[in-house]
Amino acid sequence: MTRWLPYPLLTLSLLIMWVLLNGPSPGHLILGTVIALGASRIMSALQPSKPRIRRWSSILRLFGIVLVDIVRSNIAVARIILNGHNQGGTSGFVTIPLTIRDRTALATLACILTATPGTAWVEYRSRHDTLLLHVLDLVDEQDWIELIKGRYEPLLLEIFG
Repeated sequence: MTRWLPYPLLTLSLLIMWVLLNGPSPGHLILGTVIALGASRIMSALQPSKPRIRRWSSILRLFGIVLVDIVRSNIAVARIILNGHNQGGTSGFVTIPLTIRDRTALATLACILTATPGTAWVEYRSRHDTLLLHVLDLVDEQDWIELIKGRYEPLLLEIFG
């Protein structure tokens, strides 16, 4: 069972997504199953490390914070677009020192920052443990460093240790 279906939740999720995107038909069900099984086998060949979650309660808190930040960023980016970008701020890059070392925590932070409108994870330098972040409306670099270090990093360290 494990050899043929190493990641059952991934396989099921991919199959459901395939059917939702393409419509429920016997052909798409068969093709989606083949693709989902193939993707699951490929994932097992990559042998990703299993994340170790230490504090499940912090996940809900992080989710709420991220949700609020995404809504705020959507509003801020909409204002920039509607008012014109030449109203003071400029885009730029910020280098942020990180204490997170866990790969899953870093990947989660990358997803959070990239999903938040107006920011994009550009690069992680593992030798220096720094993140290069692009910000659409960069006013003060220190504000962004404090935001990441004080808002996301402590929760990710609680969750993933």
